[in-house]
Amino acid sequence: MSEKTKLIQPRTLKGFRDYLPAAMMPRERLIDAAKRVYRSYGFAPIDTPALEYAEVLTGKGSDETDRQMYRFFDHGNRDVGLRFDLTVPLARFAAQHVGTLGTPFKRYHIATVWRGENAQRGRYREFMQCDFDTIGAKSLVSDIETALVIHDLMRAIGFEGFQIRLNNRKVLSGVLEKLDLADKSTEVLRALDKLAKIGREKVAEEMIAAAGATAEQAEQVLKLAEVSGSNAEILKQLEPLVAGSEKGEEGLSQLRDLLDATGAAGVTDARLAIDVSIARGLDYYTGTIFETFLDDLPGIGSVCSGGRYDNLASLYTKEQLPGVGASLGLDRLLAAMEELGPVETVSTPAPVFIPYFDAKSLNTYLKLAAQLRAAGLGVELYPEPKKLGQQLKYADRRGFKVAVIAGDRELAEGKCQVKNLMAGEATDESLADGAAAVITRIEKILASS
Repeated sequence: MSEKTKLIQPRTLKGFRDYLPAAMMPRERLIDAAKRVYRSYGFAPIDTPALEYAEVLTGKGSDETDRQMYRFFDHGNRDVGLRFDLTVPLARFAAQHVGTLGTPFKRYHIATVWRGENAQRGRYREFMQCDFDTIGAKSLVSDIETALVIHDLMRAIGFEGFQIRLNNRKVLSGVLEKLDLADKSTEVLRALDKLAKIGREKVAEEMIAAAGATAEQAEQVLKLAEVSGSNAEILKQLEPLVAGSEKGEEGLSQLRDLLDATGAAGVTDARLAIDVSIARGLDYYTGTIFETFLDDLPGIGSVCSGGRYDNLASLYTKEQLPGVGASLGLDRLLAAMEELGPVETVSTPAPVFIPYFDAKSLNTYLKLAAQLRAAGLGVELYPEPKKLGQQLKYADRRGFKVAVIAGDRELAEGKCQVKNLMAGEATDESLADGAAAVITRIEKILASS
């Protein structure tokens, strides 16, 4: 083989991955569940370009996201970057289109983002986020609704053992005001956000080094983060810590009101709990903040995070566009699901398989497949007339649930065999009346699976 025709080694970039059908099927089920929940609250879909002008993206998340951004000059010599999240593009989008959209505007956006960070368990450099946000509403009602959406979303996906951890940046800012650290709040909160990852001592060191805090000031911030107990107990302990700070007292009041409202909607303290250590490292959060952890796998980190950001769009418009929302970490959640137990390995979106083993009956098989699809069933017809055993092995590998089997003898008698591939049971059904009996039998099998 000449040098020119040498085969290229098929491989993926470090931190990136291919998704085979067996991985994409559960991924799409999660996306479908997210869409159903978002739409049930009135959120509408949007999309934005993967590439933005670099000035739109830089300085909007944190120094870390600026470093991780995939940034380059395009063919028109424009300084551009790949979006690192969906919230910053939303702020640009809202500022650009608010005149058409009106407010409040509720949107969801499910799309790929890119960060050049170190790949680790459940985290890749290319990943998908499933965001929902309300733009143009200052009311705490939107924060309350955000908590309810996260709660319903986790349950719709199939989790019962999870906890949404709640805090308010105003509480943290109020305490920092009292400690004379208000002008260093960004650096302090970035350090505090790493508490679970690097521990108390290193967080204190970072506060001293990056924010110029004294050892005593760092200690007071850490003591605040370590306040614990029931929601009611934490609220009580926070009262003297924020007393005298208007911003801190407002944040505490918002925490109390949010818990009262979500409790009235049926969310228990076990599912929604105050965690004063949560700071959210991104700079744009200004009020309520959320992180969601799985009871059985807390070490994988938050699988759904977000909060209120009242000032993000001010960089693009003079109109005030407050916002609040959250993002489901799809790939991290899938990694957690795989670690917690076997995820159903199905490589086909069609549950029904029709073997093609009587070469003379192709048109009959095509007609039968069309009748089943018209009834709302997903059907795959095997493309070649091979031995039935070979085709059923194919069906088993792909994860089909039902096979509709008909050879020349069955077709001559106007019937077929409907086989439950999960249970190994089969019944003969009539093909008369548009295959009504076949359809009924398949629907019963699928309903019980």
